[in-house]
Amino acid sequence: MRLLALFWAVVLLGLAGGAGVLQWLGPPDAAPAAMAPQAAEPPSAPIAAPTAASGGPSAASVPPNQPEPPSAPATPVAQPLPAAPPLAPEPPPLGAAQARLVTSDPVIAPPDPALLEPSRHGPVPRLGPEGRSAIRTYARPFDREDRRPRVGIIINNMGLFAQHSEEAIRRLPSGVTLAFSPYGLRQEPLLERARARGMELLIALPLEPQGYGAQADPGERALLTSLTVGENLDRLDWSVSRIQGAVGAIGGLGGMRGERFAANAELLGIVQANLTRRGLLYIDPRPGAPQPARAFGRSVDLLLDEPSAVRVEVERRLTELEEMAKRQGSALGLANDPVPSVVAAIAAWSAGLESRGVVVAPVTVLIRRPAEQAAQR
Repeated sequence: MRLLALFWAVVLLGLAGGAGVLQWLGPPDAAPAAMAPQAAEPPSAPIAAPTAASGGPSAASVPPNQPEPPSAPATPVAQPLPAAPPLAPEPPPLGAAQARLVTSDPVIAPPDPALLEPSRHGPVPRLGPEGRSAIRTYARPFDREDRRPRVGIIINNMGLFAQHSEEAIRRLPSGVTLAFSPYGLRQEPLLERARARGMELLIALPLEPQGYGAQADPGERALLTSLTVGENLDRLDWSVSRIQGAVGAIGGLGGMRGERFAANAELLGIVQANLTRRGLLYIDPRPGAPQPARAFGRSVDLLLDEPSAVRVEVERRLTELEEMAKRQGSALGLANDPVPSVVAAIAAWSAGLESRGVVVAPVTVLIRRPAEQAAQR
């Protein structure tokens, strides 16, 4: 028993001595490479730099992307976060050509009740508050600084044959002016489509033509030299009540150009004065006719579908009209009817106008002061 107790006493003394030696030597400096294989690999992510809160230098004190001075410890410095992408720049302003494209089809305003007054035939145009007129209210916007030669085109007798009228509204340049017959039925859908395309509207007046009775019939509501002034003005009211939102009237219907009525200067002057009082312009459909005496307007320069409405002939007349505009600054052409050959010719001719330096202009851009008023200035 004594020997066994002595054995265990020696063992305990040995263990205590070994522990004391280990404590005196302290912990190892680093693990052997075989025990820590990751120590030989670079870190997969940068180590964050010490912050001011932890007692180290602040991130702001270290310039980004600058190397550490040689004396600094080789601790990786955190890379700054990427800057937020700048806001997208404002789009550049539209160029002149783009601006013309954007405003190429402005919508014409619908009929304004303030520019109408009652009559026994229905609402008729009148001057509105502060002198507002149909000429201004229903005019197609146009760049008055555009100095290119201006070609105006009027298509008469719209609204009598719906299919031809719809095709004309769809295919013609929107600067073309449309003259609607007062005899047309249920024309409002056509008028709305024309306004939506920005096309100016005229009222075709059935004035007594040359050859009235035998060769030409302007209809039962025609203005005639055989009627009194009161009867003619009543018939004029009927005509202008049929088409709302027009900028004015043209003194002829289709191929009838009111020659016999217009030969009576006093009667024609009364009609023009009545239109002026209502804020409407007047277009004389007779080529070469004098400037309207008592109304804002002008006469046409060329008939596009006479003597023939064959397409090749209409194209020839359009070329003549274009050359006239280049010589004198502007020219106004008239087509009697919206037949397919005329519409096709105008559509094809207008396709290359930009390259030829010519612009299609609405009729309100081409009008002049009444001749009587101009003579007084």
